[in-house]
Amino acid sequence: MLSRFLKNLSILKKFLFINFIVFLVIGILTIFYLNSIKPTIIKGKTSNHISVLNNTIENINRLNIKFNEYEIKKFLFSTRFLFQNLDRVQIFDNKFKLIGDTDTLDLDPRAFSQKLEVIEMKDLNADQIQKKKEKNDVASKKKSFIDSDLKNYSNSNNFGNPYSFTEESYDQFLLITIKNVFIDSKNVGYLAIIENANDVKVAIAERKNFIIRTAIFVVIVILIFSFVLNRYFLKPIRNLVAYTKIIKDKSDEKTNIENIKKRNDELGVLSNSLDEMTNQLNKRIATAENYSTDLLHEIRNPLASLKSASDIISETENKELRSKLVGIVSHDVERIERLITDYSQMLKDEAAISSERMKKINLNHITKSVVDDFNSIYESKRSISIKLKIEDNKEFKILGIENRIEQIIANLLENSISFSENNQEIIVEISKKQNNQLSLVVIDEGIGFSEKNTNKIFNRFYSNRPEKFGEHSGLGLNIVKSIVEMHGGNVRALNRSDINNGAQIELELPKRI
Repeated sequence: MLSRFLKNLSILKKFLFINFIVFLVIGILTIFYLNSIKPTIIKGKTSNHISVLNNTIENINRLNIKFNEYEIKKFLFSTRFLFQNLDRVQIFDNKFKLIGDTDTLDLDPRAFSQKLEVIEMKDLNADQIQKKKEKNDVASKKKSFIDSDLKNYSNSNNFGNPYSFTEESYDQFLLITIKNVFIDSKNVGYLAIIENANDVKVAIAERKNFIIRTAIFVVIVILIFSFVLNRYFLKPIRNLVAYTKIIKDKSDEKTNIENIKKRNDELGVLSNSLDEMTNQLNKRIATAENYSTDLLHEIRNPLASLKSASDIISETENKELRSKLVGIVSHDVERIERLITDYSQMLKDEAAISSERMKKINLNHITKSVVDDFNSIYESKRSISIKLKIEDNKEFKILGIENRIEQIIANLLENSISFSENNQEIIVEISKKQNNQLSLVVIDEGIGFSEKNTNKIFNRFYSNRPEKFGEHSGLGLNIVKSIVEMHGGNVRALNRSDINNGAQIELELPKRI
């Protein structure tokens, strides 16, 4: 269900949704954490209370302190160091009467003397009397909420064990721990530690504030990251998606893909690759369409010739004319068959080239292999000799597709042989040019080119040999040009200047060390 929901969301919405879920989980865990802080801190403070209570009860038993107001006050005064880290300790008798309070330890020491049972008011000035009165008033207010708890404690199952609870009084958060005192297995009273535990509230508040500040900071960071993600990553991706849709729909709508192509990151590389792939695809489509148009044009003439010849054959009884017409029909059929075969092979080559990967290959070895193959055929058949010349016998390497380079050399040799008479020589030269390009030249002793613009010979279906119309489709040199350009090189055709006859076709290919 969740995966189906996320599948329909954009990347940005997925990112925000996932962050929301993470935030929600963290929020829930934070609530549990904050709720656990208070009991943990209180537990630590309670442990300290229990330790003090046990020590106090132990000292009361050891010193045989009587549970009356006089003895307890003397005990508190003499052992007040036990309670110096506590806010207040109160001691009650078994009737819940307050008989000792650490808040009164600042009274005159004469109050604990057996000879002086009463502090004369004349020994106290007016300020001291007022302060004592205010302290007693506060003490009575604090005592009031303990009385009921003592009574409940004495009747509860916790009686005999320390009992802790909290109270919020005025602006204070109080932690109270109570324990009864046994002397000779008899309950004689109660001890109560009252601690101002506002630090618990402060600690919780500080943690809450920290978490809130952290959450706000994280939210801001996520929003900033979301903006950056959308502005610099998702928006360009959406533009690329829009670009692909435009290509698919063949729309004229414009996108800002050119801005993305200028980037130096992966998106820039992706957009350039996509644009290059698209251009290559459009080029191949345009090439295929042009090939198809040219093919239809080239086939139309032999088809018309076939129709005319077939009509005459069916009407004439002249054997000589019939034989001539049959030859024309055979020639036209051969021409159409050649066109279709070469066209089909050309399309296969186009597809194969796009899927093949270039690698470092030895141009010397490939050329020698092709030359040897042609010599083995045409030296005995037509006494045509093909010689290979390599500059200084150096080893020349290029980055290319081996079988395509073989196809180039074979097409050039076939073209030269078709223009050459018997007992002639064809030269293949490999050398390095000044621009660090490799030059491969095929030179023949044929009739040369009659055209002033020799670039025409690389056009599709072009042929300057109408007498051999059925033997060649006019695609050979066009295929050579396409493969050479695909390897990053170029090709040109020239008439020989050293002799009256002959032509040369020169390839330039990038050299690889």
